[in-house]
Amino acid sequence: MKTHNRLYIPGPVEVSEKTFEAFCQPMIGHRSAAFQELYASVQPKLQQVFHTRNPVFVSTSSAWGVMEAAIRNLTRPGRKVLCCMNGAFSDKWYDVAVRNGLSAEKVQVEWGQPILPEQVEAKLKQGDFDVVTMIHNETSTGVMSPVAEIAKVVRAHPETLFVVDAVSSMTGVRINMDAMDLDVLLCGVQKAFALPPGLALFAVSKRALERAKQVPNRGYYFDFLEFLKNHESNMTPSTPSVSHIYALQSKLDEMLAEGLDARYERHRIMAEMVRSWACELGFGLFPRKGYESLTLTCAANTRNEDIPAWIKRLRETYHCVFDGGYGKLKGKTFRIAHMGDETPESIRLLLGWLNDTLSK
Repeated sequence: MKTHNRLYIPGPVEVSEKTFEAFCQPMIGHRSAAFQELYASVQPKLQQVFHTRNPVFVSTSSAWGVMEAAIRNLTRPGRKVLCCMNGAFSDKWYDVAVRNGLSAEKVQVEWGQPILPEQVEAKLKQGDFDVVTMIHNETSTGVMSPVAEIAKVVRAHPETLFVVDAVSSMTGVRINMDAMDLDVLLCGVQKAFALPPGLALFAVSKRALERAKQVPNRGYYFDFLEFLKNHESNMTPSTPSVSHIYALQSKLDEMLAEGLDARYERHRIMAEMVRSWACELGFGLFPRKGYESLTLTCAANTRNEDIPAWIKRLRETYHCVFDGGYGKLKGKTFRIAHMGDETPESIRLLLGWLNDTLSK
């Protein structure tokens, strides 16, 4: 049997045996009463996790499907999208907007820097923006931008809707959709949810659903209004991954049993452990101080370690892996995930293994 390498990369992360057992339950028809019961059972729990009264839709896709959908559903003809860009994935959202034939502009900062409210405000004053997109937790750089403060800026512009990607922060950090008055809050499940990849979750405000009615050419697979219509019957617009929803049901029960506040605190403790370890060994932290992610650490390779060789030693000795840096940061940084089902105890073990395999 092939050796399993435990994942400490920014996603996908480790999936527990309990979750896999839930994933492997017998199949049911996706247009059956049994499916409607399953779908209905996860809704109130998802609303608790999203901290919202809005419906939380379930999409059998990666989060990128919903990210593209948001700008297609909410941008009216002749209006613009403002993309907040501070890393590989937030930069890509601008490219997605352009490829969809939309007029897009940038709030762009250097990798490692957060998006700040005053930067967004300066662009919004120019007008004609229907949508602002922001990645809350930029995994390529380990930067977490101040979403609540930026939301206040966007809300001061009534015609502008705020779309937030919380792919790698949802369930690791409190993101209160209703209190922040967000319009779309979306995530994938392969990161802090600790589920297999292949499902995206997203909540949509009433204001955004009304906007979608004004937008032609929304497509079909990701049409927000189709999601709403089917949601009202506890269905999805097209064939869902039933197995993912069984696993989601199990994972939501675990989260609520732990308590969301306890879950957020666990993630904070793990983040502080890894940051402290990196600094004690003489590595730097790549993000601007005060804006470090709480679900992964992006360390600067200030010791000039041979990162691929380190990862190889760790994999061969302890059968686990971390990430050697993304894109133009490869080798200059490395990333360690501490989210999902990880605990301070499991992270303490990992740090010991990292110390043991670090070049002497």
